[in-house]
Amino acid sequence: MNRMKGGFRRAILIHIEENRSIYVFSIVLLMMGVIFGAVIVNSLTTGQKNDLFTYLSQFFGQVEKGELASSEEAFTQTFAHYSKYLGLMWFLGLSVIGLPIILILLFLKGLVIGFTVGFLVSQMGFDGFILAFAAIFPQNLILVPVFIITATVSISFSLKICRQIIRKGYEPIFQHFTAYSLFLLFTGAVVTLMSVYEAYVSPVLLKSVVQWLL
Repeated sequence: MNRMKGGFRRAILIHIEENRSIYVFSIVLLMMGVIFGAVIVNSLTTGQKNDLFTYLSQFFGQVEKGELASSEEAFTQTFAHYSKYLGLMWFLGLSVIGLPIILILLFLKGLVIGFTVGFLVSQMGFDGFILAFAAIFPQNLILVPVFIITATVSISFSLKICRQIIRKGYEPIFQHFTAYSLFLLFTGAVVTLMSVYEAYVSPVLLKSVVQWLL
């Protein structure tokens, strides 16, 4: 068992070392998305901000009254959303032409987070920060690293295919594909856990925060 753990830890360290530059680039790209999302908030017109805040107020009213979708329905929707997003990243890694789209998806993830947090804070001040912290931070504490890792692994595999095509030499690509496929199971497990959290825990936490603030 200790030997297996040691081998697994060594494999992770080798992976990080080999793909350090891709990890750095992915992190910077996502952070750029977050910053760009926050900047977009300031470019909205007063009317657009009022329309969005009206919709947001209606949502908070539903949260306070417990009129949200059932936990089972919320789990299904959340699981489908994250599975499609991360699954698409994984699929795009199977081809060279999918590489730029992976980067776009990662950037969009950061943009959505930045816009959501920026809008809440700009409209509600410190209360908006508390809401963002309760509704967005917990799951993204796990999901953001998973998105970065998925993007990096997908880009790395895509580059391996690219090198295989250019060099036209033998490389054990099937071995890499097996590891790449097993990684999909890892992301599936994380997505399942995060979907359970967002469906069963997050609404209760959000309702408590909304009632406390309102």
